[in-house]
Amino acid sequence: MWPFLLQVGPFVILLVLALTVGGFVERAHFKRLERRESQLRDMLVTDLRTFPPNTASSPCGLVTGEVVIASDYFKSFAAALRSMVGGELRSFETLMERARREALVRMLESARRLGAGGVINVRFATSNIGSQRRKRNAAMVEMYAYGTAVRFKEQPRG
Repeated sequence: MWPFLLQVGPFVILLVLALTVGGFVERAHFKRLERRESQLRDMLVTDLRTFPPNTASSPCGLVTGEVVIASDYFKSFAAALRSMVGGELRSFETLMERARREALVRMLESARRLGAGGVINVRFATSNIGSQRRKRNAAMVEMYAYGTAVRFKEQPRG
């Protein structure tokens, strides 16, 4: 009995620790994102190539936001188990949401530093730079947001 507990015990402890710390880090990141997003609510963002014709604006230049976020060990373990039977990997959905929101916020902060009031033609690119194929390696995702920052002659409404 004891040899079994000595072999499985560290693994169980590591999973519980990863679940606890990973959840705390994720919740803290979401709170920071909410605070930063609220500071950027006045920025207009669109995936259209231009703002409506009645909006007088001039381009400032290209702005970007990039982030790399790794999953915690527990999520990687849960995803590995789920991939054995197939289906949606919900444990990675929050990973993608955090990466997308963080990249967008960084892009908007970059636009604000240029004195822009909005960003047009916003696009996202993503890549998986980490893999679960190698043992002890958590999945990672890179998210890249980019667009054209614009200044408004007068702040549009709505």
